[in-house]
Amino acid sequence: MSSFLSSGLLSLSVLLSDCTRPPQQTTAAAPDTTLRQTVASPPQVLLPAATPLRTGAEQFDKYLPLLKGKRVGVVVNQTARVGRSFLVDTLLSKGVGVKVIFGPEHGFRGEAADGATIKDGKDARSGLPALSLYGATKKPTPEMLRDVDVLVFDIQDVGARFYTFISTMHYVMEAAAEQGKQVIILDRPNPNGWYVDGPVLEPAFKTFVGMHPIPVVHGLTVGELARMINGEKWLAGGKQCQLTVIPVAGYTHSTRYDLPERPSPNLPTAHSVALYPALCLFEGTDVSVGRGTATPFEVIGAPTQPSTRPFSFTPSPNPGSTSPPQNGKRCYGQDLRSVGDIGFTLKYLLDYYQQSTNKEKFFLSDRGFDRLMGNATVRQQIIAGKSEAEIRAGWEPGLTAYKAMRKQYLLYPDFQ
Repeated sequence: MSSFLSSGLLSLSVLLSDCTRPPQQTTAAAPDTTLRQTVASPPQVLLPAATPLRTGAEQFDKYLPLLKGKRVGVVVNQTARVGRSFLVDTLLSKGVGVKVIFGPEHGFRGEAADGATIKDGKDARSGLPALSLYGATKKPTPEMLRDVDVLVFDIQDVGARFYTFISTMHYVMEAAAEQGKQVIILDRPNPNGWYVDGPVLEPAFKTFVGMHPIPVVHGLTVGELARMINGEKWLAGGKQCQLTVIPVAGYTHSTRYDLPERPSPNLPTAHSVALYPALCLFEGTDVSVGRGTATPFEVIGAPTQPSTRPFSFTPSPNPGSTSPPQNGKRCYGQDLRSVGDIGFTLKYLLDYYQQSTNKEKFFLSDRGFDRLMGNATVRQQIIAGKSEAEIRAGWEPGLTAYKAMRKQYLLYPDFQ
């Protein structure tokens, strides 16, 4: 089982403090209303396996010229690093005119618990205003972007539709399109980018945990997804933003990639990231996925499961989950830390529903589970006792159509 570098998130201190003063105002440049969507030097061929990966952020020659003389806003969290340095610190050291930092769920330095309200503040290291895009304001306002010409997005994704960093990216692109700002995506590998699976989200179930008609495992990097959002005109009013993607060098969709930093507090290992697409569906049920333990998204269990299950645990508050589901209750289930590479599966979900001693309470709310799944049909099929093969057959036509559309937006050689 792989783990992220021990010097990552856990060693960071909270660097934000309340700040009620807005950023210093300067005269805004006239917006460039000419639509541009560009990709800087995308790889065209399958590169040798020995070719080292270089994230978009590491390729200064590709994007620093685009930032020269510009007022820059950065959308980042703790994964936005160049080596061991935060991207913000690196850009400032190179003379880039960073004016404001935007942080998604978990905050700029990535330390807030899941679902916690993030307050606006100031980064103690740089002195820059650090504004939250999680909570009451998910989309940058005109006031937030008044002193910005270009937005740089650099956040590690894990390739699942309900991981909210891609929703933040959507709103950043939308605000940029409406306000005439440029967007630069510094791309990073997708650790679950080697396959595509699950039902495509139906429009009626669009929420912050699922904004796009894509499957649960979408098989795209954030740069490729940004191109799809723009190309399919999914932004409000069918607008498109001025988009530039800096691709990862040496990456293909067959590349298996262990993240150097944990992407959020409750995905602490590479194995938890691999299990996340299948286990996150339990968040709409009474089954705990291990929030409030040392092994989130690597164990599952509930008080309503048989006590003969081979493993048990008791969630309790910790920094990553201050009020975990089933807090203080003995949960009976499984330890999945030793399971192999399973990809996206419904087998755990079907098993735990069938074994539940209180099926009426298994789904916490119809809409909660359905929002994660992207439809109401799968929940109804589970209750009706359908098999995984029967359930998959229902979503296959939509998944096939998505796979065909996806090919238009790929920047990297695809998996075989």
